[in-house]
Amino acid sequence: MSWSWTLYRYLAAQFLLGVAIVYGALLVLAFSIDIVNLLNRTAGHDVSTGVVIGMAVLQLPDLGQKMLPFAILGGSVFTFARLSRSQELVATRAAGFSAWDFLLPPLAVAVAIGVFAVTIFTPISARMFTQFAGLEARYVKGQASQLSVSQNGLWLRQGDETKQSVIHALRVANQGQNLEDVIVFLYGANDHFTGRIDARSGQLRERAWLLRDAWVSDTNGRPVHHDTFTLETTLTPEQIQESFASPDTLSFWDLPGFIRAAQAAGFSATRYQLYLYTLYALPALFAAMVLMAASFSLRISREGGVAKAILLGAACGFAVYFFSDLTRVLGQSGTVPLLLAATAPAIAAILIGMTLLFNQEDG
Repeated sequence: MSWSWTLYRYLAAQFLLGVAIVYGALLVLAFSIDIVNLLNRTAGHDVSTGVVIGMAVLQLPDLGQKMLPFAILGGSVFTFARLSRSQELVATRAAGFSAWDFLLPPLAVAVAIGVFAVTIFTPISARMFTQFAGLEARYVKGQASQLSVSQNGLWLRQGDETKQSVIHALRVANQGQNLEDVIVFLYGANDHFTGRIDARSGQLRERAWLLRDAWVSDTNGRPVHHDTFTLETTLTPEQIQESFASPDTLSFWDLPGFIRAAQAAGFSATRYQLYLYTLYALPALFAAMVLMAASFSLRISREGGVAKAILLGAACGFAVYFFSDLTRVLGQSGTVPLLLAATAPAIAAILIGMTLLFNQEDG
């Protein structure tokens, strides 16, 4: 058995090398395109080239996370094609190993990469993408509003360079347009505190928050009661939703707590739940990419056609991407259950890959 373990280690190392080569090429390509895109988006905003490059570096892990399935698929095609053309897989078959035997090491490596990506890589990617989102809001979008949800309710910041308001509400409704138990901290230029508002409720109207049963205090702490008080704002319902943290900015370990906090605050957490389930299914999706690549790459030694294998690999990658996008939209709209929407691409790819392999090897 010792020589079989040696073979398994060799196949695992070759597969890991193939994935690393393809992944590196994809990262270089994505980084180059992202820099050009950021230069176009920041044109006219007086942003230095160093800041643009820094933004591209901060966004690169998030792009790399999205490209990992394609890297697994491309790395699988590259590895299997190379081993087939060098007749190494032919020798393996002659030694009594079936396709299922020499697929075990690549499958194990793919699943291990998926577990590593979910548990270790996504927290790093989320932290860096959070910094990128802040720079993007500052230099590209010019947004001043920020929204966050904690176990103690909602925090929202609005304003500009001359005045700002920090709003806290224990509960919200209508996706952040209706607030309950509201506290507003008022600031002038240079974060100079100018007053505080305590209100029973608040409602977002056109260019203003309408606060009811409000007590307005100045810097001396003297409260004045208002049945209704109008607080100017430039926020719209769409901007509130856009200010909500993107799932990509949240670590895998922080997502469950964030989902509970968002639901307790009155926000819909559908897209965060879907993103979490997608991360759960990521190792299975990587294994599916290996099976799909093997279904048409292992024939090269017998039928030839490296270009055909590459073309089929690209087609499979795009098919899985579009199917994933379709199931994501269906899941967010409530048409299909979230768990099914997140796992359907991996399940479908595994079934298709295994069917093709069974037909090739045993049919």
